Amino acid sequence: MNLNETRALVTGGSLGIGKAIAQKLTAAGARVMITGRDANRVEQAAAEVGALPVTADVTNPEDRDRTFAEIKKKLGGLDVLVNNAGIGEFAPLSGISEAQFQSVFATNVFAVALMTQQAVELFRKQNRGNIVTVASTAALKGFESGTVYAASKFALRGMTQCWQAELRKHNIRVMEINPSEVTTAFNNPGREERSEQANKLRGDEIAHAVKAMLEMDDRGMIPELTVWATNPWS
Repeated sequence: MNLNETRALVTGGSLGIGKAIAQKLTAAGARVMITGRDANRVEQAAAEVGALPVTADVTNPEDRDRTFAEIKKKLGGLDVLVNNAGIGEFAPLSGISEAQFQSVFATNVFAVALMTQQAVELFRKQNRGNIVTVASTAALKGFESGTVYAASKFALRGMTQCWQAELRKHNIRVMEINPSEVTTAFNNPGREERSEQANKLRGDEIAHAVKAMLEMDDRGMIPELTVWATNPWS
């Protein structure tokens, strides 16, 4: 697809991977809206990348409805949904709680499904659309103390595959990207961005991959793409 004048929503777009994706898309001429829970951060990020800000928590039904109302009002519709907002909880099996499962699944699974549901209503009417789910290499393989987080990403991968099967006949492309470790604010106290490291991925690498997935002609799609750091042990 040609990204120029494409209308896109990036959830969790005020920091890290989401902000990098929004920046890549706006640089390509797309009209982008980003969401974030912190009003100051989302407004600052939007100003920096040339996007429209919406202060919203994807787990809040009223915020989800308001986000799509803003999309219709300010963008006039939607062509791309990037489900990027996500959180993590990490603990050994003996230390995990039901509350951790509820919190992580509320953002990483339930909110993604319900945001996608609203986007698909728009996509079906226009008989086209694009969904990108930002999962993780944790959607491919579990790891020590990753019970809660990996379970949520395995669930996200499963949902993505179901949507691929369901929505192709409506010309809706559903794509998943699995980043490995990226130096962002993810799971960092205070939500401060981590310093760049030469042997780790940046949000820019993930954004580059997402942009490339979207730019493929609409007759084809990349159902799943995994991005690893070349040599994280160096």
